This record gives sequence, structure tokens and C-alpha cells, in this order.
Amino acid sequence: MKIIVVGGGPSGMMAAIFAKKKYKDSDVSIIDSNRKLGRKLSITGKGRCNITNNRDISEFFDYIPRNNTFLYSSLYSFTNIDTINFFKENNLDIKVERGERVFPSSDSSYDVVDVFEKKLLDLNINLVLKTKVLDIKVYENKIDYLITDRGKVKADHFIFAPGGASYAGTGSDGSLHKLIVKTGHSIKELKPSLVPLVSDDDFIKDLQGLSLKNISFTLKKDKKVLYSDIGEMLFTHFGLSGPLVLSSSSYFEEGNHTGIIDLKPGMDREILDKRLIRDFRENSNKEFKNSLGKLLPSKLIPVIVRLSGIEEDTKCHSITREERNSLLEILKNFEINITSTKSLNEGIITRGGVNVDEIDPSTMKSKLIRNLSFAGEVIDVDALTGGYNLQIAYSTGYIAGSEL
Repeated sequence: MKIIVVGGGPSGMMAAIFAKKKYKDSDVSIIDSNRKLGRKLSITGKGRCNITNNRDISEFFDYIPRNNTFLYSSLYSFTNIDTINFFKENNLDIKVERGERVFPSSDSSYDVVDVFEKKLLDLNINLVLKTKVLDIKVYENKIDYLITDRGKVKADHFIFAPGGASYAGTGSDGSLHKLIVKTGHSIKELKPSLVPLVSDDDFIKDLQGLSLKNISFTLKKDKKVLYSDIGEMLFTHFGLSGPLVLSSSSYFEEGNHTGIIDLKPGMDREILDKRLIRDFRENSNKEFKNSLGKLLPSKLIPVIVRLSGIEEDTKCHSITREERNSLLEILKNFEINITSTKSLNEGIITRGGVNVDEIDPSTMKSKLIRNLSFAGEVIDVDALTGGYNLQIAYSTGYIAGSEL
């Protein structure tokens, strides 16, 4: 049997490995447009590669905003523990960090890519690099052959694992999605996910570079709460970024949104009010603008002072209860207008893809084309930050390769 995997990312490499392990006499090849496999994998996690997450696999579904039930079979067939064991068996030391995120001990994504490359070599899997698929020819509900920029390619079974449409420079440019439509499959609209948010508020540039930790970030559309969690975020020249913000973007809808920061989530309003009263008493003769140094980062103070409506040179002993309540409101509900996300090419992953209703979740086989399977980000599934997306790639790749 001849098996062709299109895409040399984590899902494609995993599919090829397990196809060869199960169907030992098969001829397995990976076609990829890059000169080296794992191009996008090598830049994930800022080059550190958040391999997976160490939480119980049953908790993963809470971090998958869409179509999580579609992934039950794959995630339970090849769990995060299987992933960890796979890398350990292939001599990669790993460590677990905050949030149960799993990384290579070396903090180098290249060591992760190296595991895959060695495994592919050991299994004699053919690598057809610097080759782009240009067209798909279908005959009687089967792929007859692919047309590449190096000629025709025939096979008994095809596994499409080309990734999404973000970071186009790594090869996952969404071009295969357009060809997949020719097979009769439908594609859910491709949008960016795990992507920074854009704001038009005038104070944003004043806060550029400011990182906030242990704050609560809530994303709302009108009165509807789309996302809320506690963690870290970052102000940029165009808006907001950082782990909390990136995760919130998975829930972004069309139109304007509001980002709400609780700067002191560990204190309710009553406790925070007592803290303000104490601070103002200790700094009774100081100007208001000089009294918040113990409470807030220095870069944030001028913005909070301005938004509070309290004159900056007001003496602390003169601040009224009404003014203090105004400050409390800003500290607990610091609102930021969100106009959009950044572009698809700037998303860490792609939201959308091949309609899951057209794929058998227990095999990753197409319900429309008899000799076609899918794996990874090309499918309409995506998750929040923390190693969940890579686990989806491994798990769907495992099933796609094992169930031909």
C-alpha cells in the first residue's frame, strides 16, 4: 500500500510514523513545500515548544471552544500521556511548568523536531520536500492523483495535514483548503485564533510594553461575557496581547468588543476600598498622582488617574467618597474598546477548516472521499494556549495514520 501524507507538521509527521508502524509493508511518503519538516513547530512557544499539557485528558475539552466532542475518540486514543511517553522513549527529556505546560528540558523546539526527523529516518519514510500540491484529481469518490510542481503523485491513501492559514511563511498558507473544496468538502471560514486584539483607545500607546500579572481579563460583546480568566497580559502599540488576551481571541465575534481588566482580582471592592482609605491616610498630604505607587505599576498610574476623573494634584486628604468610588470602579473594571483582532497571518493558529460533520471522528477518514483522511489544524478544531493545539495535532495524526 502506498500512503501519501501532505504536510510535514506535527500532525503529518505523527500520521506518517503511525501509518508505517501499523502497516509495516506500506510505502509512506510526506510531501511538504518547505525544505525542512516541522517549520512552524520550530517557532512555537517562542522557540521553546509547549509540547502538550499535563492536565488529565478529561480536562482538555474545557480548553477547546468548538467541536470538542469531535475529538473524544482521538484524544482518548492517543492521550497527552502517550505523547509524553513517545518523546521520552525517543530520548527527549521533558519538564512541566506553570499551568501544567510541558516543554523539552532544553527549552529548544529544535530538539522536538529532531525527535520526529530521527523517527522518520528510522522507519524509512520518504520525504518529498520543496514540493507544492497544485491540484487534486478525483474520480468516483476517490482521489485519483495529486498534481504537484514536480509532477503527478498517485497513492492508495492520502492524509491531508497541511496545517491552517496562519504564519504563511512557514508553508501553512491555506492553499490546500481551496483544493480540498474540489473534493466536495466544505470549509468553515478561516479566521485567526490565539491572536492579539486591536484597540483604538488613545491611552493604549502610553501603555505600550506594560506587562500585567495576576489580573483578570474579561472579553464581552455587548452584555455577553465571551471569556474571563486570571493571568498575564501585555499592552502593545496597537492594543493587547499576552496569554489571557490570546486565549480570549478564540471567542472573538464580529464587531466591537470590550475588554475589561480587574487590576486587583484578589480583593473585592470592600477590601480594596479599605486599602485605598489606608493609602490615602498614609499619604494625606501628597498629591493623588503620587499616592498609587504601591498599588499600581508606574506606567499605568497616569492613565488610571486620568480615567478616574480625580484631579491629579488633589491632596489625598481631600479625596471624597464619591471620587474614591470612581477610582474603585476603574481599578475593578478598567474598560478597553476592542475593534478587531490582528490578521490571520498573525494568529498562532487558525480557527475554521474542514467541516467536522464530513469526517469520521473515530478514524479521521473523509465521509465523502474513500481514500482520504485529515489530521491537525486543517480540521475545524482549535484550542486555547497551553499545549492543547499540539496535542490535537498528535492525536488526530495518530488516528489518521492508524485507521486507514
